[in-house]
Amino acid sequence: MDNRKFEKISRALSDASRITVLQQFRKKQGCLYCAEITDMLDLTQPSISHHLKQLVDADLLIPEKEGRNVKYVLNQKVLDDYIDRLNAFKA
Repeated sequence: MDNRKFEKISRALSDASRITVLQQFRKKQGCLYCAEITDMLDLTQPSISHHLKQLVDADLLIPEKEGRNVKYVLNQKVLDDYIDRLNAFKA
């Protein structure tokens, strides 16, 4: 993982609402529909769209269109790579 990608992920994770979204993915085994995310956050639809876009742009979420619905899947590989990079600072 290069420095630019590491920075982009760090910025995406710098918001409490986005961290809440990622925590929900853990509870739901890595998959959530847009409507579920809207129900869990007390935010307007444009705000939720902004947060999801930030997570998608950082490659932490993968959007999958299912008819009129969008399902988001946690990109575990990117998250694991990010965590490995953070752990490298401990050594």
